[in-house]
Order: sequence, then structure tokens, then C-alpha cells
Amino acid sequence: MSTEASREKFKAYLADKGLRVTNQRLAIFDAAFAQTEHFTAEELLVHARALDESVSRATVYRTLPIMTESALLREIDIGKNIKFYAPGRGNLTQQAQVICLDCDKIFEINAPFMEWYGSTVSSKLGLTPVSQRLQVSAHCNAFQTTGRCPHRNN
Repeated sequence: MSTEASREKFKAYLADKGLRVTNQRLAIFDAAFAQTEHFTAEELLVHARALDESVSRATVYRTLPIMTESALLREIDIGKNIKFYAPGRGNLTQQAQVICLDCDKIFEINAPFMEWYGSTVSSKLGLTPVSQRLQVSAHCNAFQTTGRCPHRNN
């Protein structure tokens, strides 16, 4: 799905929920879909304020659940009391997440076996899978030997 189609989906979702389409919400959407890496709510706030300085922290925190409920954003919890987000972009391929424990970078790799696996184990119990995720936590080999993680942004 293109960014413009996703933007229209966001506007329609807001309307369906009886919520106003505001410049601040659109700035948050635009900032989120401009990102190429996973981001936190606080990082999104900085990017959204660069587009519209009137965007408030509260609006970002209220808009993120709307965007995840509408499947426009994916929420990724790495288990450190912080959530990361990434645009959904309509990728239908199942993905596994590998998190570097040394720098918290999130890598996503295609894992087409996940759909088969989820269906297989669920059907054995008489269940139908609704969602699933595979998340691997790993240490950086370079960090272990040199003390520097090549994936760290700073």
C-alpha cells in the first residue's frame, strides 16, 4: 500500500471512529511514514514537531494506538518498558524480529514458515491463529570481541 493510500486509510479510520482529522494527527502520520528505522513515541514526537510545531506529546500518545488498531503501524515490544513502532506498509510476508541486546536495534527478516507453523500448532488444539510473532534476542558478535556494536547509531 502506498503512503498516500495509507494516509487515506488513516483519515477514513478516524472518521469511522468519530474522530477529527486534524493537522496534528496528519503530521504524526507523515512523520511516522517518513521513518526508515523503528522509532519510539518520543522520537516520533520530535519528527512530528519538525512538520508541525503545535503537535503535543499527548496527541502523539493518543494517536499511536489509533494507528496500531488500524494496522497502519506495527507495535514492537522488546521487553524493556519501551515500545517501538514501524509503518505497516502492507507487507503480507511474515517477519521475525531479531533484537540486538547491545544497542536495541531491531532487525526484521522474512519468515514465511511462521504462517504454516502457527496454523499447524493451533489446529492441533482446535484453534485458529489470530496473530503471532517470533522475536529473537541476540548479542552482537562484534561488540563481544571489540566492545563496539556496528549497529549503534552513535
